[in-house]
Amino acid sequence: MKKKLHDIIERAVKQFGISIPEIVIELPKEEAFGDLATPAAMSLAGVLKKPPRKIAEDIVNAIAEKDVFEKIEIAGPGFINFTFSKPYIYSELKSLIKGRSGFLRADIGKGKRIQIEFVSANPTGPLHLGHGRGAAVGAALSNLLRAAGYKVEKEFYVNDAGRQVKLLGLSVFARYNQLLGIDYPSPEDGYKGSYIEDIADKVIKKCGNKYAEVSIEEAGGFFTDFSYRLMLEGIKQDLKEFGITFDTWQSERELYERGEVTQAINDLKERDYIYEEDGAVWFRSTAFGDDKDRVVIKKDGEYTYFAPDIAYHRNKVEKEFDELIDIWGADHHGYIPRIQAVIQALGYPKERLKILLVQIVSLLRGGRPVQMSKRAGEFVTLKEVIDEVGADTTKFIFLTRRPDSHLEFDLEVAKAQSAENPVFYVQYANARINSIFSHAKEQGINIEKPDDADLSLLSLPEEIRIIKKLLAYQMAFEGAVIAHEPHRITFYLQELAGMFHPYYHRHKVVMDDIELTKARLALCEAVRIVLKDGFEILGLSAPERM
Repeated sequence: MKKKLHDIIERAVKQFGISIPEIVIELPKEEAFGDLATPAAMSLAGVLKKPPRKIAEDIVNAIAEKDVFEKIEIAGPGFINFTFSKPYIYSELKSLIKGRSGFLRADIGKGKRIQIEFVSANPTGPLHLGHGRGAAVGAALSNLLRAAGYKVEKEFYVNDAGRQVKLLGLSVFARYNQLLGIDYPSPEDGYKGSYIEDIADKVIKKCGNKYAEVSIEEAGGFFTDFSYRLMLEGIKQDLKEFGITFDTWQSERELYERGEVTQAINDLKERDYIYEEDGAVWFRSTAFGDDKDRVVIKKDGEYTYFAPDIAYHRNKVEKEFDELIDIWGADHHGYIPRIQAVIQALGYPKERLKILLVQIVSLLRGGRPVQMSKRAGEFVTLKEVIDEVGADTTKFIFLTRRPDSHLEFDLEVAKAQSAENPVFYVQYANARINSIFSHAKEQGINIEKPDDADLSLLSLPEEIRIIKKLLAYQMAFEGAVIAHEPHRITFYLQELAGMFHPYYHRHKVVMDDIELTKARLALCEAVRIVLKDGFEILGLSAPERM
């Protein structure tokens, strides 16, 4: 409907003989105002030197396709509100049923290349809920942009070098010795939780007491390598159970081994963005608005965490993606200016990199905070939540709010088979429609071509509202793509399910009136098509029975 209205307004505005500005089409604030609205008259007032309401009248008078609309009204200072005619929405509904996802989706990306990096958890412990929320957002955004015609690469950056990985090895080494009865102190700031003991136990099974009484200097390399690789496999397995896959896995270690860290720093030095002071090597990030310059090599010659990040982002921009998206935890907010400074120092506009922040998740059970995990020691793991409530439910709840807003995840609500549980409510609409079609088939009703039904029989106010909601999916999809906000699809599905369930309870679909039955089955099929499209984008299954 939006594209149709845009084209109609564009043709009407051409009468003014001026270059056509961007035509904004939006949903009215209240349903009673119409189906779609435009403030085009107000945006033209300055150019045409006429009152907006007069321009709005001229636009309305110039519209040739008035049969598309039931009503056109001018409101306020010059808004034009449009209500589409029933014959038009019936024809659009028929096109939806015939065209399915081809009708619902727009080719916005036109083959542009985007890389999305997300999760990228340190392989020093199991994934927690924050990682899971980032995974759900990253995967859904990837699906959304692919559906919109972008070529998307999903990447996981493996932080397998540096102090945190060495500390993992030291923590496992200490526990290894302790399991062998040797009095060896655990590092004060080391990793805790039963998974450390699990790794140490695997070392014993593999190597016996080979490293007993051996110094950490001698054994550290083995323990670090063995431990982080085991943790990374665990992360990959958890993501697989969550239905999340990646196209590429970029190792931090490899950046060092290939000399890319040194190369990146030298590259910036040639551009005069690297200098030495007080025995350290600095990146001149203040040249691009950062509040202070950043150390890349410390006085002792050791690289900071920032150094490989420079190399990593240099690696990314040189692959010539049209857009780079990093999804980070909200605690990394202060890191944004320095990374954007790197992008600019390398000769690219900072807009090439978009950073999305994901806020923390509070886990509740019946409204009360959940105790910490025995396995992780400090937090509840993503796997524990998936095992309890399922991957679909976990994913959907993560996507019920903007990623940069705090989220409360109540396990009891997530397990409830009621309207209180958002994912059950939405998936049950799909299962209910499958049940309706099964019943129709048992009654001998031919449902092979639902688009052949007489859709004009769908005259109830609830039916018209559902049809218009279905046709509004295109706008929800487009808005989600442009804003990079897949949670808009979640909101839409909840609203659609909220219309369908009450309709089902009030009105029979399969009845003695065969023609009306076929029309209502066509409406149900359209709802099912849109639900499945949304499920595909969010990475959810479409259960036939619940």
